[in-house]
Amino acid sequence: MLKEEKGITLVALIITIIVLIILAAVTIMSFRESGIINTAVNGTINYAKAQEDEKIKMDQLDDDLQAILQRINSIQNPAPSVAPTPTNP
Repeated sequence: MLKEEKGITLVALIITIIVLIILAAVTIMSFRESGIINTAVNGTINYAKAQEDEKIKMDQLDDDLQAILQRINSIQNPAPSVAPTPTNP
């Protein structure tokens, strides 16, 4: 009487691992050749530059807005003018 074997054999497991390694190598090589990694790196750099430019513009706009608000405030609430003190000789 033969005993039934259950599960996978060691040979099948090794073949599966080898196939996965080959697929991973092919995928990595295709990423390198297509320039996808370089494109992602360049996109990250461009995004950082755009963020810096936007921050500079927003800071300038904030400064301009504060100056406008100060002018409006000075128009609405003018500083009291000091009348000259009359002198009696």
